[in-house]
Amino acid sequence: MIDSSFLLAFEPVCSSNILKMVLYTESLSTPTRATCFDDGSYTVEKKTIPKSSNSDTPNPPLYIVYPTEKGTFPVILFLHGFSILNTCYSDLFEFIASHGYIIVAPGQTLFELLKGLCAFSAVGDVDNAAEAANWINKNQGENLRLVLPNNVSPDLENVALAGHSKGGKAAFALALGHANTSLKFKALIGLDPVAGRDTSNRLEPKILNYIPQNFKIPMPIALIGTGLGDDGCCGCFPPAAPWGCNHPFFFNECKPPVCYFVAKDFGHMDMVDEWLIKLSGMFVCKTGKGSYADMRRACGGIFVAFLKTYMFDDAKDLTTIVDSPDTFAPIKLDPVLWLRS
Repeated sequence: MIDSSFLLAFEPVCSSNILKMVLYTESLSTPTRATCFDDGSYTVEKKTIPKSSNSDTPNPPLYIVYPTEKGTFPVILFLHGFSILNTCYSDLFEFIASHGYIIVAPGQTLFELLKGLCAFSAVGDVDNAAEAANWINKNQGENLRLVLPNNVSPDLENVALAGHSKGGKAAFALALGHANTSLKFKALIGLDPVAGRDTSNRLEPKILNYIPQNFKIPMPIALIGTGLGDDGCCGCFPPAAPWGCNHPFFFNECKPPVCYFVAKDFGHMDMVDEWLIKLSGMFVCKTGKGSYADMRRACGGIFVAFLKTYMFDDAKDLTTIVDSPDTFAPIKLDPVLWLRS
């Protein structure tokens, strides 16, 4: 279990006098609540796009969750975790989409699933992510528009890249240029990213070098970690997010602007759909004791607050969370950091 001692892992980042001054600043008029944790105002629908003989749909089946009301909405390209179906994040996706976002989640074929179980590499995941990004961007978003309702359009000026677990590592690798894409990302979000089984067995492409602020990523970054992710399950299974390959080490290599939140009392899978949390808690990884619905709401709310800040210059919710996490967040977040510059 991660406690306050894990801050030592990124002490070089926080030891700078300059960065200490800019972790966050108190707002002059803090909002009374953070609306990002409430359900959004949009009605949401979801669809799965299968591969067909006359389609160039990438990584089938493609899972898309979107608002149904008329409008142009930002896009989140979300990369699933190791051998997790993209549809297993439906509750989290629906919450985020209700705030006015289109989520595009690439899937995987049975062959890719089996290959992922056997091959200790994320190179294919990064290439697949680039393929999905290029599909979104093709013909100025025409591919995505064709699978959305006529009154719903993607805003390709505001696209975020995100991922969970191995997909979080793949998202960082794509942002670092390990595959080519024509799509420009506005922000990067890592949801409990994992770089490998241990420090000597990191997934290719190896991106963690254990050098403070080493990532050359030209966009704002948010990291959401879990406090129980580096615990094994039932004394039999190794940690799903092993120490040395987990969130504090990703944070250590991020340059500002970067936000960092740790769901202290929850595990690595506690933001997926309820049935999979229970199943994984029996056989795969340690789960928390709190409300998983609150965990999903917390993760989704952080997505929304962070993207509102860096896509639309609206930092009210993010400032509220950083200033008073114990008051406004639905779960315990510790630590909460915002390095602005």
